[in-house]
Amino acid sequence: MTFGSVISMLLPLLLVIILLYSVLYLVKKYGLRFSPQKFQIGGIKVISTQQIMPKKYISLIKVEDRLLIVGVSDNSFSLLKEIDCPDELLESSSNQSKDLPGNLKDIIKKNLGMK
Repeated sequence: MTFGSVISMLLPLLLVIILLYSVLYLVKKYGLRFSPQKFQIGGIKVISTQQIMPKKYISLIKVEDRLLIVGVSDNSFSLLKEIDCPDELLESSSNQSKDLPGNLKDIIKKNLGMK
């Protein structure tokens, strides 16, 4: 093998690696981002999500006329409580700012009878 043949083999490999890294960079920078507040399918709407531990969340989900409090982790999710959805509860939670901390916590406390 001559030096020229080694370069002619490594050059396409180097170009493919550079291309893959650049595509990965662009996907990370401009890729689709998941926002729970904007995520809505049919009659299902994620109202709020609160992280309780790394990779563990509690979500408040509206499904038709019910509110579901769901625990979500890496491998599973489980229904914590199902609430028949009064309209004034949804209106008050939608009128509040989504960035306020405790929004989900206040709704859970209110429905569990805590102060």
